[in-house]
This record gives sequence, C-alpha cells and structure tokens, in this order.
Amino acid sequence: MKKLKKLLLSTALLVPAVAAAQESQGAFTTGQYRNVFVEMGYQPAAVEAKLQDVFNDVFRGPNKVYFEVGDSMGYVSDIKNHDARTEGMSYGLMVAVQFGEKDIFDRLWRWTKKYMQHQSGTREGYFAWSCKTDGTHNSDGAASDGELYFITALLFASNRWGNDTGIDYKAEAQRILNCIQPKEYTPEPRQGFGGFGGGPQQQGPQKMYLIDPETKLITFTPDGFGQRFTDPSYHIPAFYEVWAKWGDDGRSDHWNECARKSREFLHKCINEKTGLNGDQCQFDGSEMQMPRFPGMPQRPQGEAPRRNGNNNFRYDSWRVPMNIAMDYEWSCADGEWQRQYGENIQNFFYSQGIDTFVDQYRTDGTLPEGNEILPAGGFRKLRHSIGLVATTAAASVMCQHEKKKEFVDALWNAKHEPFEDGYFDAYYDGLLRLFAFMHLSGHYRVITPTK
Repeated sequence: MKKLKKLLLSTALLVPAVAAAQESQGAFTTGQYRNVFVEMGYQPAAVEAKLQDVFNDVFRGPNKVYFEVGDSMGYVSDIKNHDARTEGMSYGLMVAVQFGEKDIFDRLWRWTKKYMQHQSGTREGYFAWSCKTDGTHNSDGAASDGELYFITALLFASNRWGNDTGIDYKAEAQRILNCIQPKEYTPEPRQGFGGFGGGPQQQGPQKMYLIDPETKLITFTPDGFGQRFTDPSYHIPAFYEVWAKWGDDGRSDHWNECARKSREFLHKCINEKTGLNGDQCQFDGSEMQMPRFPGMPQRPQGEAPRRNGNNNFRYDSWRVPMNIAMDYEWSCADGEWQRQYGENIQNFFYSQGIDTFVDQYRTDGTLPEGNEILPAGGFRKLRHSIGLVATTAAASVMCQHEKKKEFVDALWNAKHEPFEDGYFDAYYDGLLRLFAFMHLSGHYRVITPTK
C-alpha cells in the first residue's frame, strides 16, 4: 500500500511537467502523457479504478460488446445492428493492445483474419466491413477506417509482444500496407458504393486504393464511388507517423507526407466558427455534392434542393475532436491550430448547454430537420449522446480555457444507460466513452518496441 501511495503521489507531481512539455512537442518525442483527470482534481487511484470499470463495461460487463468464440476467437458486435464491423473489430484490437490484453487481441485478430479479410482475388488484404456474427459477409466491400486501425494496432502489437508468440503481427500489418497500394480491377455488376450500396456504376478497368494517390488523403471506401471522396473522421495523421516509424515497408516518406496532407485537409473541412464538420466531404474539404443517378426523378421547377444530410455533423463526425486530440497528444505537429480548434468546438457545445447539446447539427450550428436526421437503432431522434459527451471531453487535452473542466466533469459523471424510450447503444457510445477515458487518463499511448 505504501508503494502504491508513493506511485500515485509521484504521478500527481509529474502532471504539471508533462502538461508543459505537451505545449510544444508530442509523445513521439517526450514519451510522456498527461492525466487530465488528475489535472482537474481527481485522485489518481480513482481515475485508474474508473478507467478499469469503463473497460469492463465494454469487454466483460452485462452490456459488453465483446464475445468469445470457442478456444481461440472473439468478436466485437454492434449489438443494435446485429453485426460485427471492421470499425468495432479494429477498435477492439487497439483497446486490447493499449491495455496489454494479449488474449483478447489475438482472439479478435484470428476472427478478423478468418471471416473478414479477403485472402485472394481483387480485394486481397482488405476486409469486409460488415459481417453477421457467424462470420457471413453482409458486404464484401471495405470501409477505409478499418484498415487504418488494423495496421496501426498490429504494429503496436508487434512492438509490445514481438512476432514469435503465435502471430507475426508485423508481417500481417505489412501485408495490408502492401495490399492497399493502388491496383487495377474491373468492377463487378452493381458493385456500387464500395459495398455500402447506392452510387453510380463505373465502367471499365478502375484503380483500387485506400489512399487517394493524387491528394494523399484516405478514401471513404477503397473502391467504386466511395474513393472519390473522404470522411473527416477517418483522418488520424499520427497513425501514418506510426507506419513511417515501424511499418518497415520502404514508404516512410510517403506516410509522413500523408500525415502532413491529412492535417492540411482538416483545416479545410471544419467550420471556423463552430468547429463542426460534415460526415463526408470532398477531398478539397468542400461539402458533398451527390450526383443525380440515372432514373432519378427530376426536382420540380422552383423546388429547393433537398439538404444532403451527409454534410451535417453526426455520428461519424463525433470522432473528429478525439482524433485531433490524439494527433495533438502524440505528434503536436499542428499544435497551435489544434488548440484553437479544441476551444472552438467546446465553445460551440457549451453554447448549446453542456448537459443538453444534441448529437447532430448542420455545420453552421443550426439543427437538422426531418430526413436530415440520421436514424439509429430504429429511432430518428436527436439526443444528448454519451459518445459525443466523451469526444468533446477528450478535446480538453488540447484546450487552455477554463470550460474544459466542465466537459471533463460531464464525462466523469455521465451514466451509460438506456434512454427513457429504451434506446441504448452499448457499442459505439461505449467504445467512444472508453477511448475518451483512455485519452484523458494518459493511457492511450504510442507503443514503442520493447527490444
């Protein structure tokens, strides 16, 4: 007990020094991480206990989203949609390696490799973005954020555990890195939107790529119509720096350039006043202009064009404050802009009421209406969602204004439980809540080689 008290005291004393170092350089250089909860007055022991409780809620509690299969596999499920997604599987891998949960990591990777990853053909190395929980594909197409996280989590696993304990993590990461390079393919009939449905059918040979070769920006999907635009929440520049440092694929300069381009893009796609961004946008940061597909009825003369809800701040968009906070923590290559962004977006949500802001807005801060509101779990409704409470709190890592404490306190005190109408999201809300606690407690780290 004396050793624990001494450790907790030394942690509290270290906090101001770590905070000062973070102002000019990130953890890639310093190897240090702030415990913002402790900075805000919470006791170190209470923070560690709360973090473990939040982890257990996701992986071991009655509302868990992680399920083991047999002796060697497991999956993360989006319970309300009855499937397993590359988003959740890759998040689960990242959490597992951060917490040192090797058994969970290996189980998730084995399931992912067996059921999601294409082992041959046009899509070799890519992952089917949605599967039934028995492994049957709901769609063969990929969603690019899954590959982004898979590569990074595998490299961290390689750094943490080596590559001779049953899974060669680095070889698995390098295989994906090689497969995501541009390659030619012929679209299958009705392939459409990279497996998401909709979109115009492209004719003739096409190029498939995760990173657009011209702009160096990540695509929404790595094939079909989806590689013509991007999703701001897929932009995590620090991940490319991880690939540059430990991918050992001969492309370090390329990945560092992708990181630089991604930071430039974030400046363009975010509303300067509100700090909000759309769910999807063009590579130049402008709003989506959805094409009129053959057979669609013409809009009556004089009728105003229907608003494109993809241009609104909604579920995917929630991740952007936390992603930028991660880049600030790890790299701090764009620190001045990131600090201003963090305060801008917190100022906006503060103006909406820290306990009452809703989870979808137009980027100018006005409320969406009707079909603009993206439904979830069978409900089309604006809510004060804990997932967004979490990511706006994570932005406190970047902020210097006093409001940041209120966001941190709001996350600490928020209860992850069903709404009065019965809606409950153990999956997305739960994972974002866990990531935010990891960030704010200093436990979301660059994992460097142990040897």
